[in-house]
Amino acid sequence: MPIATTNPATGQVLKTYQAMSDDQVDAAIERADLAYRQLRATTIDQRARWLTATADLLEAERDEIARIMTTEMGKTYASAKAEVTKCATACRFYATKAAEFLADSPADAQAVKAARAFVRYQPIGPVLAVMPWNFPLWQVMRFAAPALMAGNTGLLKHASNVPQTALLLEDVFRRAGFPEGAFTTLLVGSEAVEKILSDPRVRAATLTGSEGAGRSIGQIAGRELKKTVLELGGSDPFVVMPSADVDRAAEVATTARCQNNGQSCIAAKRFIVHTDVFDAFAEKFAANMAALRVGDPMDADTDIGPLASERGRDEIHAQVRDAVDKGATVLCGGEKPAGEGWFYPPTVVTDLTPGMRMWSEEVFGPVAGLYRVSSYDEAIEVANGTAFGLGSNAWTRDPAEQERFAADLDAGNVYVNGMTTSFPELPFGGVKNSGYGRELSALGMREFCNTKTVWVGEGAASAGAGAHAE
Repeated sequence: MPIATTNPATGQVLKTYQAMSDDQVDAAIERADLAYRQLRATTIDQRARWLTATADLLEAERDEIARIMTTEMGKTYASAKAEVTKCATACRFYATKAAEFLADSPADAQAVKAARAFVRYQPIGPVLAVMPWNFPLWQVMRFAAPALMAGNTGLLKHASNVPQTALLLEDVFRRAGFPEGAFTTLLVGSEAVEKILSDPRVRAATLTGSEGAGRSIGQIAGRELKKTVLELGGSDPFVVMPSADVDRAAEVATTARCQNNGQSCIAAKRFIVHTDVFDAFAEKFAANMAALRVGDPMDADTDIGPLASERGRDEIHAQVRDAVDKGATVLCGGEKPAGEGWFYPPTVVTDLTPGMRMWSEEVFGPVAGLYRVSSYDEAIEVANGTAFGLGSNAWTRDPAEQERFAADLDAGNVYVNGMTTSFPELPFGGVKNSGYGRELSALGMREFCNTKTVWVGEGAASAGAGAHAE
């Protein structure tokens, strides 16, 4: 895939880039390694000043940064501006909380026959980040902010269709004061990833992307004995029970499905509704979806912009047509529009069965699958009947049911009476084929730290008395 900015609203190629040579990549890795040695020696207070300066730059330049993102991948300008603001918030969060998250954790010294015993969190080195196009700033920042604050350095291999956003990130960190090489964008194709991750100077990798990409990164990292965090696809359930506020659920469901033009791993995709409220929910939900305005993502009145690629639009349309050909019913949308740009209408499909692609595949666009169930147990069976386990939503005003959903939904995130989102304060990640490891919160910062046990005895003789290794 060429490294280029192509406006998805028009299909026009605006700017192309030459992939970096092997020598250029090697030099970038060397700079990252040298910067790591410098960065780990700095104080947390110094890193916090640089990360706060990063937040200041993002806020000051928000509108132009958002314009670049909208041009490269088609998200609405309003949502792009919100994404920039969210990144600045995450920078301030980690600048403020890093000292707490990285503080030594005391252990029971008496139990382990020590004068002192504690756990220390230290950086491990350059980390390769392989990132997707759908949230081109936020996906990177939720890795970069905690990693840099911990004293690691970052090597970014971004999606090939958002090169300007990728280069902008490197420039912002540099202007904020981070040492040269602390964060580097590598303009390379996916074929270069194996060699980069195999380099002994690169100590770990994080990937947000497809299941196939996750398997590939995991295989390479396993061979090289390197830590990975993988956030892969999702086919998130949105369960509505009889006690739910149906009007509110249908309203939030519309946003949950169509956020970011429907191109979000944690967007609700499978709407599992109890038969007692199915008809009422379906009517309101389909009406809400049909009312959304599709158009120019720079227009303030637009709700949904184009999909990021023609291939992506063709894929979701093929999934919809497969369902219809096998007996599904389209309540709204479902037709690929004529004209320039890669637009697709908000679509609701019901009467789905296991033989249809939409039953088991992630649909990465503004297309919702609607499922009727007759009980709590059936709702859980359908919700968990997927290879994915990233986010999940449950709508019920019954406290007992709320507790049951929290326990029974097989996902990394359970949101009750609200839609799945991400916060710097909460850990984020999935189970099953949605990946492993966690981003955000203290857990996300410590994923790329050496969790080091330190045991201090009174003296060599007393410390060794009666002790044995491990």
